Amino acid sequence: MGSFEHEYTFSRFYEMCKKYSDKTALVYLGERFTYGYLETLVDKFATGLLNLGIKKQDRVMLYISNSPQWIISNFAINRIGAVTVPVSPIYTAFEIEYMIKDAGIDTVICLDTNYVYVKEVMERTNLARVIVTNLIDLVSPWKRLVAHMFDKVPKGNVEANEKVHFFMDVLKSGVTKPPAVEIDPAKDLSYIMYTGGTTGFPKGVPGNHIGEVSYIRDIMDDVIGEFIHEGSDVVLMINPLFHIMAKGFMIAFGFNYGNTVVLMPIPEVDPVLSAVERYKARWMLGVPALYRMILENDRLDQYDLSSLRYCYCGGDVLPVEVFKTWKEKYGVPLYQVYGSTEIGHVTYSPLSKEPSATTIGKPLKTRKSIVVDRETLEKLPPGELGELCVTSPYPIKEYLNKPEETSYSYVEIYGETYYRMGDFVKMNEEGELEFVERTADIIKYKAYRVSASEVEAVLQDHPTVIGACVVGIPDPKVGERIKAIVVLKEDAKGIGSAELTRWCRDRLAPYKIPGYIEFRDMLPKSKVGKLLRREIRDEEKRKQEKEKKKRAS
Repeated sequence: MGSFEHEYTFSRFYEMCKKYSDKTALVYLGERFTYGYLETLVDKFATGLLNLGIKKQDRVMLYISNSPQWIISNFAINRIGAVTVPVSPIYTAFEIEYMIKDAGIDTVICLDTNYVYVKEVMERTNLARVIVTNLIDLVSPWKRLVAHMFDKVPKGNVEANEKVHFFMDVLKSGVTKPPAVEIDPAKDLSYIMYTGGTTGFPKGVPGNHIGEVSYIRDIMDDVIGEFIHEGSDVVLMINPLFHIMAKGFMIAFGFNYGNTVVLMPIPEVDPVLSAVERYKARWMLGVPALYRMILENDRLDQYDLSSLRYCYCGGDVLPVEVFKTWKEKYGVPLYQVYGSTEIGHVTYSPLSKEPSATTIGKPLKTRKSIVVDRETLEKLPPGELGELCVTSPYPIKEYLNKPEETSYSYVEIYGETYYRMGDFVKMNEEGELEFVERTADIIKYKAYRVSASEVEAVLQDHPTVIGACVVGIPDPKVGERIKAIVVLKEDAKGIGSAELTRWCRDRLAPYKIPGYIEFRDMLPKSKVGKLLRREIRDEEKRKQEKEKKKRAS
């Protein structure tokens, strides 16, 4: 193993807390947290969690938005050897109930506005406790007062009972320096993240400390080492931290270098532009939709973005026009980052050369990547189109409680276990990867990964639906829009798209709800009964091309 074999996710963070104690680690809603103060908050919350009875390898769901509490909770949970389960704060009760049961979660840290969903599932799960916070719990008292006076921050109703605890109370109950916990970086879990499944249920991806540390060290050593200014750079973080791309980027570029992280609670364009100008951010991570929205903003020229030097883009396909327009407007390129929940960060555009829109970068040194024939899994020569497979000696190579999904996605090739990325790419002679196309199973809407089969399963649970096919329709603004093709029972009456949309809204996060629902008599299937999503996608593409030609004429 590498020189990081004894490191944990929080190891380097603590080093920077000692080295840069008085420097600003985090900026949130104008509030500054020094490294020394942030370390104290992490340690106090860690001992507070221990006081509540949370033990090593217990699973703790992190059900909150981007905030200091997210960062404090994440490091504190790992500090005591427990396991973070970060999930989207816009998940419904239906979704979190499944994950709580699947991962064996007994503690949830949630926003007060989400408490109603946690309360709904408490009696149906083995939850022992819930810790509740508000987005502005850690900002100054006068800011909280102003926010509440002008109703600027939503506040949820929380009923006090023996299972309910408040974040600030847990924090105050703790003392600095929690007792040392013996952690095995290779065997002990650091997190469980959920991603879309091909069978209709999200898949839990267990991650160990060394798997996360390995790609973060790759980024530091081989991608940004000579370009970053330790202790003085400013990194703007907009993407949701429950996603592995954002979490890894924040740690690698920000906290692991003693730099300032400016954390945005929500991705609104004007506050993002204002933050770049105010804090002189040099580094930034965004999704293609964000960069497009910035370029289309009517007030763009009112902001000074001259401090930006390194802008990374990931989470979805980068449109060529966005890539070109950004470079023309600001004189700095958009670099790319690519990876997955299962294997971590895989490729980064080298900062030493001009990137291209279609090239997603070069694989990190601990992420061995090959392009294979999708059917035979035979390795293909450079330049040929195939499915990308990635392996590494460090991450855990299985899904939680999903042996069938594991056997399909993790395959043995030439004696090594590779993860099938599901994306079609080409590898050039220099070893860089060119993205060509995704599989039909995963839809990317505003950089969220939406499992087509998960949405199909929810639709098919409706008593009048006997079949559903969900596909992504290319859209330049959001990546792909979600369309559902539905077959109803013959005796179904009065069921339209509005009813099925309401059904989905009660069971799925907002970004997973189909934007279009079309009714048909039958769905295309293979001879063995497999749903042919690709056929539907191709059909929709032909429709779009026909519409373009009609408008052009």
